[in-house]
Amino acid sequence: MKNELLKRILSSVVLIAVAFFFIEKGSIFFNVFILVVLAITLYEWHFLSLQKIYYLPGFIFIIFSLYTCYFLRSEGDYKIFILILITCISTDIGGYVFGKFLKGPKLTKISPNKTYAGMMGSFLLSIISASLYFNNLSFFSLSKVDSELNIQIMIIVLFISFVSQFGDLVISFFKRKSKIKNTGNIIPGHGGLLDRIDGMIFAFPFTYILLKIL
Repeated sequence: MKNELLKRILSSVVLIAVAFFFIEKGSIFFNVFILVVLAITLYEWHFLSLQKIYYLPGFIFIIFSLYTCYFLRSEGDYKIFILILITCISTDIGGYVFGKFLKGPKLTKISPNKTYAGMMGSFLLSIISASLYFNNLSFFSLSKVDSELNIQIMIIVLFISFVSQFGDLVISFFKRKSKIKNTGNIIPGHGGLLDRIDGMIFAFPFTYILLKIL
């Protein structure tokens, strides 16, 4: 159990470090990175949903999702892009840690490991991480203008976290339908790449649409 947790932590650290390296570099580095992520994700989706009615819609959705990810990094607001990443990562970590140690009632039969404690941990860690990201807890400024902006950002963060958790459940549903535990084995302790970015592939397009509406 401890070895599995250590493997999971080390894999996460390496994966996050590599991802942020290419994201920060931008330009052709980021373009190649996105194309590699797209290829691996589509490959895993291919085997996850082979000969299923949702095969093609999922294929199209993943392409659109990675396009919005590319757009927000290359042509959109870089701070929003990083905010989405931080929120999704925090959502994943918060859900795992709080769910693992606090346990409690199960959230849904779709994903037996998900608990209400994990869901609340996802929201809580997302808010804390976003607050730290925006200049050392500046969300709690007493200025009226700042307070209004802080509330708007908090709503966006909660929205991203919710969508990320929803995306996790959607992919879990498809895995149960296909009777598989993981979408692959490319990441030690985690499974496939799609297992790790399931929340992100929903968070990016839905946030992109939300920003377009606002």
